[in-house]
Amino acid sequence: MLEFHSNITLFTNVQTGTLTEGKPTVSSVSSFTYDESEILQIAAAVERTAIHPIAKAIVKKAELLNLVLPETRGQLVEPGFGTLAEVNGRLVAVGKLEWVNERFQIKASPSDLMALEHAVMRQSSSPSNYSKTAIYVGREGEGVIGAIGMSDSLRFDAESTVSRLQRKGIKTILISGDREEAVATIAKTVGIEHEFVNASLTPQQKSRVISTLQTAGHHIAMVGDGINDAPSLALADVGIALQTEAQETAASDAASIILLGNRLSQVVDALDLAQATMAKVYQNLSWAVAYNIVAIPIAAGVLLPQYDLAMTPSFSGGLMALSSIFVVTNSLLLRLHGSEKSWKSSIAKISQMPAGP
Repeated sequence: MLEFHSNITLFTNVQTGTLTEGKPTVSSVSSFTYDESEILQIAAAVERTAIHPIAKAIVKKAELLNLVLPETRGQLVEPGFGTLAEVNGRLVAVGKLEWVNERFQIKASPSDLMALEHAVMRQSSSPSNYSKTAIYVGREGEGVIGAIGMSDSLRFDAESTVSRLQRKGIKTILISGDREEAVATIAKTVGIEHEFVNASLTPQQKSRVISTLQTAGHHIAMVGDGINDAPSLALADVGIALQTEAQETAASDAASIILLGNRLSQVVDALDLAQATMAKVYQNLSWAVAYNIVAIPIAAGVLLPQYDLAMTPSFSGGLMALSSIFVVTNSLLLRLHGSEKSWKSSIAKISQMPAGP
């Protein structure tokens, strides 16, 4: 069990369901020359078998519009970047701008790409408490041909959870693979300072950030939910996974703690439970040491010469049983910590974690 000190740093992700609901929707589509339906059609074809929430949202939007998806071949997913597949004999890439733009020999000019991004973001009608980002579509022989605006609502308990962690003296640092503007908006909303915000990171870069902080002597608790977070969850001192859609994921496999309730506030509940557990460990250890320091010499007969007082074997055995009863009873008092139903139903797995200093 990790003892949570004030120098632990909490990491969270943005777009795919840590600070947001994890249910992104297509809010807008923009293109240089093609209709919105054409962009959605080929993007959904590429993303049809992908399991990422953004991929599912694109496919769902195409289905709602009754679009007929063409057959694809050779799908390749690069976690943290995007998806590739052959559609109608030409390679199509769907994902981050830099990654999509590098897939093809033909490159769009920076001014055109900026205009495309502004267009897709301007069309988005999502409220201000939504995270907004753009997914780009590129095709062999043309380069980037369009963008799809994605929106996801902020979790209702995101701001209060960050505030509770900060009141405990725990630094909250946001690391995300999403675009800087979207990450900055969410960070400002939940109360994370700009200097603690890191955007447009690959899974490998997230891991390097954690390694650097660990080298500096920090204890790291990372909160994540997707395959892109799995390496960082495994590397952190404690990995906390938010389980979505009641299914096992790479994130939950790599994490030390799984929050079945899929509520961000349960992160603080898990930390509180860990602190209460360590407090009980220290209490029981102190009691056992003190009890044995007093009882063992008496059982050995230290009082016999002067007071003619000695313990019988049965009485000594009874005192040992009494000590065990005290320790077990004190441990069971953990059930009164907070709401038993709350933490018992929400924390699925707490494996052995390193103790703090």
